[in-house]
Parts: sequence; C-alpha cells; structure tokens
Amino acid sequence: MRIEDYFQQVSQAIEHCPVVASFSVTYDKRGTYEGFVWGEVYLIDGSMLHLREYVDVESEIERLTYVYQYMDAFQHLVFRYDNTGHHRKLNLPTYPHHKHEGHEGHVLASPGPDLAAVLREIESLVVLLS
Repeated sequence: MRIEDYFQQVSQAIEHCPVVASFSVTYDKRGTYEGFVWGEVYLIDGSMLHLREYVDVESEIERLTYVYQYMDAFQHLVFRYDNTGHHRKLNLPTYPHHKHEGHEGHVLASPGPDLAAVLREIESLVVLLS
C-alpha cells in the first residue's frame, strides 16, 4: 500500500462516521510508505477528537506513534489512546499501548485501536448521550 492510499482510508473513515460534524486533518507524506496525520474531528454534540499518527504502510499498516484524544464539549478528557512509553511501571500487558479514561486519567491496558475503531467508540458515546 502507498501512503496516499492510507490517507484516503483515514479520510473515508472520518467522512462516513455519522456523528462527525466537521474535521480538519493534515496529511504529510514522508516517503512512499510513511506519513504523518494530525488534526481535529468535531462531533455533533460539541465534543472533539484530536488525532496524531505516524504510520509506515510498506508491508502492513504500522502506526509507529499514535494519539487519539477525545474531549467532551466542556474540554474534559473522556478518553485517550496512545502508545507513548510513559507507563512502563504499571506492567500493562499491552505496553506501550494503553488507554486513559476520564478526568482523572485512569490508565488501562488496551490494544492499540485504529481510527475507525475509535470513531465507532465515539459514535456509541455520542448516541448514548444524545
């Protein structure tokens, strides 16, 4: 797969999510197979998803770094998925992949979801809260 194809997948995932109101995403090609994606996705309830990914798609989609931070309409953290290696001491079985939940930022083991999975999770939360 070429990086442009991956960028198209990201755009389509966002565009096809029924709770997305608008979005601003930047795609930075770093080579034939590598690229950086970052931006914001605004949801119909006033909440927002901040996203960042650095990916290599040469043989498979490998997200070398990622952050998906979902904030409610009052800018409080709902959840954040990332693979930053800052929680080694917690001995999470999915290290470095983890999830922060709520204002307190509880850290949970979590396999690294892709953007489509994060958007499905957000969709279920927006629908529940509507």
